Amino acid sequence: MNKNVIGEAAGKVWKILGAKEKIALTTLPKVLDVDGALVNQAIGWLARESKIEFEKDGRAVYVKLSAHEAEAFKRHAGNGHAKA
Repeated sequence: MNKNVIGEAAGKVWKILGAKEKIALTTLPKVLDVDGALVNQAIGWLARESKIEFEKDGRAVYVKLSAHEAEAFKRHAGNGHAKA
């Protein structure tokens, strides 16, 4: 795997989180139809850039866009660019 593949997966994760608000970490590979290891790398990429936040509810861990990124998604989606 190279950085381009991981970056593309990070973009897919970013878009789905913008559309869904939050999602269980374990369901992301199924929703995106992407290998779980690649999704984890994409999550790491977004976390490193402070674009996502994690929320624990019982045993489930949810991921969502940070407030700043959620606003960026809304602006992006308003331009017709963000389709999940």
